[in-house]
Amino acid sequence: MLKKLAVILLSLTFLTLTACGNTTTEKPALSSSGTESTPAPEPKPTYYMNSLTGEVDLSLEVSKRQPVAVMVNNINFAQKIQTGLENADIVYETEVEGGITRLMAVYQDIKSAGKIGSIRSARYVYVDLALGHNAVYIHHGQDSRYCGPHLKDIEHYTAGTNNCAKRIQNGLAYEHTLYAEGKSIYSCFMKNKKLKERPAWQNFADPEESITLSGGTCTKLAVPFSDSYKTGFNYDANSGKYTRLFNGTVLKDYVSGNPTQFKNIFVLLTNISNYSDGYHRNVSLKGGNGYYIVNGTYTPIKWSKSSSTAPIKFTNTDGTSLTVNTGSSWVCIARKDINVTFE
Repeated sequence: MLKKLAVILLSLTFLTLTACGNTTTEKPALSSSGTESTPAPEPKPTYYMNSLTGEVDLSLEVSKRQPVAVMVNNINFAQKIQTGLENADIVYETEVEGGITRLMAVYQDIKSAGKIGSIRSARYVYVDLALGHNAVYIHHGQDSRYCGPHLKDIEHYTAGTNNCAKRIQNGLAYEHTLYAEGKSIYSCFMKNKKLKERPAWQNFADPEESITLSGGTCTKLAVPFSDSYKTGFNYDANSGKYTRLFNGTVLKDYVSGNPTQFKNIFVLLTNISNYSDGYHRNVSLKGGNGYYIVNGTYTPIKWSKSSSTAPIKFTNTDGTSLTVNTGSSWVCIARKDINVTFE
């Protein structure tokens, strides 16, 4: 019995040694000098500045693209079906007619914008605002009397052409149902564009810097464009951004369901009057006073736009250049006699 047990133990020892002998360990690679070499780490991607936000988060190719400006419906009952604003770098809001405002969303990376809409017609003031960014202007229709002749001054496209946009049922009338995918806009109108370096839209702070303003606290802001159109913003300390409201109600994206939030809020006060038809609104972009709001604070500012093709320039009240926090911006252009309120 002991002899059999010894044979079994000897066999197990042999098998263990054989298994160990067949195990291989990968050795470090040797350099040409015969010493061990360490594999080179993967190179980190290089990012470039988004000229519309100051953030350094784009590829070189995207940073050199021409911006795209898209007209977006803002009539009160269509706000519930708005989408794509949360991905915009800048949104402009001002009066168009009858106390109603319309929006223009500006994108540096239109391919990543997702669905945008609903898309509406062009207005004169928005052509000038798009020209200030050297942007490609996307709309569907136009005010033919005032805006129509001005469209010759900008590269513009009707969203419904080239199969760029399509009608999507959303429970509203036909004219409120046109949407475009950012990728479709790029494919239809942008893919063959020449690339070039673009200067920063404003004097942006360092991306790691958080701007605090000396005018006072602003956790709530109300901009009454008219008796029926009051745009509001509530500060969200968790995100560090302002959530958009209309007449006191938070507005959410039709597709994502997210509240619409922006980092910087500008309120620019100016002369707004009717054109000779007594209906369409003539918004002056010569300049005036205003407010800059960010990070729960605000300050009075001055603003100007020296020509149709020039960008808007922001300064402190003493004329020195205004430093703007990096991030997205919502720009309200309102009558200078309104009562802007801060809390």
